[in-house]
Amino acid sequence: MTTTTTTPDVTVTVIVFNDAERLPRAVASLRAQTHANIEIIISDDHSTDDTPTVARQLEAQDDRVRYLRLPENSGGCSAPRNRAIDIARAPYLMFLDSDDELPPNAVELLLAAHREREVDFTMGAVRRVRVDNGRRTTWMPHLVAERRTVEGIDADPRLLFEHLSTSKMYARSFLDRHELRFPEGIHYEDQLFSAQAYCLAQAFTIIPDPVYVWYIDPFAAAAAASISNQRHKVTNVRDRVHVQRLIDDFLVESGHAGLREDKDYKFLKHDFRMYAGDLPYRDEEWLRAFADIMNPYLDTLSPGAYARLPRPERVVLELLREGRLEEAGCAARGLGNGVAPRQVTADASGVPYWGDSVPSDDRARRELEVSDLELDTRPFPSAQFRHEITELTPGPGASLTLAIRTYDPGLRLPVGPQRASLILSPGNRRMTVPFRLNPIRPGLFEGEVHLDLTQAPLPLQGFAGVRHPLIRLQQQGLSNSGLLLAPLSFPTLTARIDYRSGAAPHELTIEPEGRNPGRLQLRWRPVGVTARVIRPVVKRVARPRIRKAAKLLSSVLR
Repeated sequence: MTTTTTTPDVTVTVIVFNDAERLPRAVASLRAQTHANIEIIISDDHSTDDTPTVARQLEAQDDRVRYLRLPENSGGCSAPRNRAIDIARAPYLMFLDSDDELPPNAVELLLAAHREREVDFTMGAVRRVRVDNGRRTTWMPHLVAERRTVEGIDADPRLLFEHLSTSKMYARSFLDRHELRFPEGIHYEDQLFSAQAYCLAQAFTIIPDPVYVWYIDPFAAAAAASISNQRHKVTNVRDRVHVQRLIDDFLVESGHAGLREDKDYKFLKHDFRMYAGDLPYRDEEWLRAFADIMNPYLDTLSPGAYARLPRPERVVLELLREGRLEEAGCAARGLGNGVAPRQVTADASGVPYWGDSVPSDDRARRELEVSDLELDTRPFPSAQFRHEITELTPGPGASLTLAIRTYDPGLRLPVGPQRASLILSPGNRRMTVPFRLNPIRPGLFEGEVHLDLTQAPLPLQGFAGVRHPLIRLQQQGLSNSGLLLAPLSFPTLTARIDYRSGAAPHELTIEPEGRNPGRLQLRWRPVGVTARVIRPVVKRVARPRIRKAAKLLSSVLR
């Protein structure tokens, strides 16, 4: 047991609700901090699982831990944080969610930045970890790349994008002086709280070191998903827009109305963009409700914020604002991946616009003009096409026939049959299947590709993972590779494959991606002795010679 009798330097509040399984990991990350003189408050939003028992056990193990249980569930993060602030004993405060962790030196580094110079809060980098594949990235890395002290948010409005309250250590005196607390009764409370903190702070210090580990579970069950992962709910849209309006009001009240364009750009680029990728997968009723909530707010945003967006995002926004909901979903597929529109229409002066007609009003012409996509002039390797599967026919075993339609709105491909290939690379070994695209009319080609997945060149030790095929076009010695969009839904196909190449047997699943652009998705899973014995050995060893031996063992065992 660790005992402390002095006043703690920092209070870290762990908020929890029905998360008995992960709470010990979060608290363990605090007990392991290199700066030991801390207070740990577990603030329980009236959990109904084993959280109270687990929390009391953790409290008994370390005198620095205090357990606070709210008398009733508040339904959000604000109340448990605020109740903890009320009883916190330290002059500096931090917040942690029960499904996340702090790196071992997070408290030490942020506190040192406070002691180096008197500021209202300090902040650092957030390391994001994908639960499904372990991939690690840094949240908003360009904003925390160097150590610096910012003299007020007007000095760098880009920081509005970093709206997490958990990546910061606050001076208690700063929060009390401005009576700054988390807004209760609303979702997306971090966004409002952080906007207020940025605007009220005279100075804050940024350090480039990781100070928070944020676990992301994109495939969490809907009931367990975080608020930000519940975008399928119309109430989620309403909550997000409501918070934006509260932030807008605060900017005016606090004398920061000049930040409105920067804040609007952040909303369009981050908040709206999260919903845009989902639009193709929503039904008509949801899309109408989404437009009814979103469009009145979009009409209040600064024109300058729209002008700062990439053209494909402006197109989606304009189609939504015009009520062209099906077209907005079509335009949203492939955002950020260079997927062309199906069709463009030029006016009398040759200016191209998204869709099958020239817009009738000034705003639509400004937003739907696609000249800056350079569809007809971009170098061929980066030229934009749109490849869609129009029909998918299973064959014997693990074979598949795909009917493919290619849209070429920039008329980059000459009239006549085009050489094309489907590219698939499981286990970093390429499979190339040539086929022909035949012209239907200028700008539109169709073809058929037969795919025998038993021919995929998998490594001998097997391959566990997901791959999405690409379409490659060739012209005058140059090649162009683009996404292959699948139908938004089709029956999932699963087959066992015994590879002719001698690779281990696998279970293969063919399915629609179900998110993002909606590509054709193939998932491999080794089965048999390779899955049980060989792959664990190969994963554990690092030296090339041992890897070779493991592959040889795989070959012998087969």
